[in-house]
Amino acid sequence: MILAGGAGYDRYSRVAQHQAASRHHTTAVLLEDASDRPERGSAEARKTHYSTKVCFTDAAGHPRTATVGVRPALSKGTSIRIWTDNDGNVTEPPINPGAIRSRSVGSAVVAALGVHATAAACYALTSRIIHRRHLAAWETSWAETEPRWTTWP
Repeated sequence: MILAGGAGYDRYSRVAQHQAASRHHTTAVLLEDASDRPERGSAEARKTHYSTKVCFTDAAGHPRTATVGVRPALSKGTSIRIWTDNDGNVTEPPINPGAIRSRSVGSAVVAALGVHATAAACYALTSRIIHRRHLAAWETSWAETEPRWTTWP
């Protein structure tokens, strides 16, 4: 479990470093109004994002357009911050330290569960094989003993 967690931490740290080097934070401008549903300030509005067209400049200085998820009720011309990769595609932000930790813990838990599941499967298989051998041995013994117990002519 510790080895799996450590390996997961190392892997996700390298992924985060690569993402931090290859992703850029840039400003985009909405080309259209975002939907105004749900109502601004509601609990649903804090969770909901609507696909809206935006215009931005990539790392090479070329103008680009894309569709991104934005909060409700943003109007055309509003500036928002987005993440782009080296090719100018809109992407998610790099993995943060909290996500690295939680994914590493997840790797450790999956490893622990995997060991337990494998042990349980081996136990069940071994138990079934032993049970079948016992039944076969009992059947053989009964075949020898049964004629001596039968009193029918």
